[in-house]
Amino acid sequence: MTPDPTSSILERRRLVAVIGDANVQPGSPKYVLAEELGRLLVDAGFRVLTGGLGGVMEAACRGARSSSRYQPGDTVAVLPGHDPADANPFVDVVIPSGLDHVRNSIVAHADAVIAIGGGAGTMSEICLAWIYKRLVVALRVDGWSGKIADQRVDERVRYPDEPDDRVFGATSATDAVSTMVDRIARFNGQHGTIRRRSPRGPES
Repeated sequence: MTPDPTSSILERRRLVAVIGDANVQPGSPKYVLAEELGRLLVDAGFRVLTGGLGGVMEAACRGARSSSRYQPGDTVAVLPGHDPADANPFVDVVIPSGLDHVRNSIVAHADAVIAIGGGAGTMSEICLAWIYKRLVVALRVDGWSGKIADQRVDERVRYPDEPDDRVFGATSATDAVSTMVDRIARFNGQHGTIRRRSPRGPES
């Protein structure tokens, strides 16, 4: 029997990018937080996307693999380089981009983004996700996620029906995933493209 293409069985599972500090070590607070976050995301029915390297990226993938609902393919990585061997051992699907930091734009195209700490690279992903109209959640920890949590990146109106649109702050992995579950369906717009506009025209 041919499956009905409109059936909910075939509904695409949403992909949530977990971004943040690449150098945190196993057992450190941010690593533990990212590991818990990865597990809870898969528990809630999401897949996990990262940049595929170490630190927060490794922890999120490792946590995703520990979920009782884990299935092969639940951890996806877009690597900055060309060699798939650079991916951490908890990645199922490896995409070597060869784009270096430009790969951040691909990561930011996930259905939503959650940030844990991070430096300039993480902030670039937050800014791109904001431009692309993605739901962005930031953990209130040291780094750019803590600095941008509960704020707007800029004053563009991304969703006229969402007057409280902002980078949503979270105090824990549970809080972050709860925000995902509650809000992700409402943040499904798509960025058009950058266009020439008058000085008083809308932001792109």
